[in-house]
Amino acid sequence: MLNALFGMLDAFNYLVLLYFVALNSVYLVMSLIAFRSLRGYAIRLKTFDFQNLLITIGAPPITILAPAYNEEATCVESVRSLLTLTYPEYEILVINDGSKDATLDTLIRAFDLVTAARLPTASINSMGVKSIFQSRRHPNLWVIDKDNGGKADALNAGLNYCVTPFFCAIDADSLLERDALIRIVRPFLEDETTIAAGGIIRIVNGCRVRAGTVTHVQLPNSLVARFQVLEYLRAFLAGRMGLSEAGSTLIISGAFGLFRRSTVIAAGGFASARTSGETVGEDMELVVRLQRHCLENGIPYRVTFIPDPAAWTECPESIKVLRRQRDRWQRGLVESLVRHRKLLLNPRYGRIGLFAFPYFFFLEMLGPLIELGGYITFTIAVILGRASSVYILAFLLLAIVFGIALSVAAIGLEELTFRRYPKLKDLMKLFVLAVVENFGFRQMSTFWRARGILSAIRGKGTWGKMERRGFAVDEPL
Repeated sequence: MLNALFGMLDAFNYLVLLYFVALNSVYLVMSLIAFRSLRGYAIRLKTFDFQNLLITIGAPPITILAPAYNEEATCVESVRSLLTLTYPEYEILVINDGSKDATLDTLIRAFDLVTAARLPTASINSMGVKSIFQSRRHPNLWVIDKDNGGKADALNAGLNYCVTPFFCAIDADSLLERDALIRIVRPFLEDETTIAAGGIIRIVNGCRVRAGTVTHVQLPNSLVARFQVLEYLRAFLAGRMGLSEAGSTLIISGAFGLFRRSTVIAAGGFASARTSGETVGEDMELVVRLQRHCLENGIPYRVTFIPDPAAWTECPESIKVLRRQRDRWQRGLVESLVRHRKLLLNPRYGRIGLFAFPYFFFLEMLGPLIELGGYITFTIAVILGRASSVYILAFLLLAIVFGIALSVAAIGLEELTFRRYPKLKDLMKLFVLAVVENFGFRQMSTFWRARGILSAIRGKGTWGKMERRGFAVDEPL
């Protein structure tokens, strides 16, 4: 009996090594692809004239949909950010999703909102709309006040009142850079088959904000937030850039994405309790469903990631809130992949079914369980003396050293391309974090994600509360 248990322990440990080999190999390939693509992209940007492109082809009108729930602390600066965008023609629809705080009253006072008439243009099922407001100072700013139904339901309500061919979905606590729309619309102008594009999400904690614009970029004071800066650089500049170049984008962050409205409506809108079934990962679920819709109906399409249009967002600074966020993200991943499991290894869906979906299914969805189990069985094997020196070296190399190298590579990509952190001491801190995160933070994150899988299995569907501290605002001169 004991020998059988030891055999199972050894077999699982080698499975863990195989997992790390597969995961790190994909990350390495994605990083190399991203490095080549980002360098070429950065070179093209130096001579690219966005304004001329808009004049030559014409700038399509865009509606920004910003669902808001209890965003009293950040909603005014976020809307100010949207009002300063340098784009020829756009509207802003803030959807107040039954906030329990003073979000609506704060917006009414800050932007001189009055009730106004606006006719719906679509009929996606959503919770009831109570009132519609328009700003007297900014005619392109509208606020929809509705009963609470969740983020996806709020986005669907916004879609029902959207009149433009494209819409930009953001979080109400996000700050878009002034040229973000100009940059993210480019793939739609260059390729008419583009149905969705995502931009990069950056951490605003620690930065200074004036009139809705990030004026000074630096690392947060909070160690928890600093770890997330590194995670976001690794996820976007290496991961999503590489997947985009491979034609395998399965997720566009709900904090900043541009979509072709007609395709989204044809696919049924965002997944909510009143449409195709609620999920906490409505951003990924929509992108997967859009591609499935196009592939099943023979519609040429393109989904892409653009690395320079940025949205700045506030990240959690407490372990408790971060744990809830990572649990929710993993639940959303599980729900989206299980809902569309038909795509898994299905050649009908091309590289999405044969590469992208298996990668997310086996490595990102199931991976935390394998990795967490690996840390446990590795410790047991070492204590019991069943771990050879070769195995210990291989585990540390694949689980720790390779992780450090990938983080350092992501920092290098940032420094070689966009250089948003101009202070040398901030860069040095990031390099230190690339090492430190592998000794405690990564294991905690893996545990939270593993809990997220169990939450999805149990059917736990709450969002949890995000504690907003607000932006570090500079007073106008």
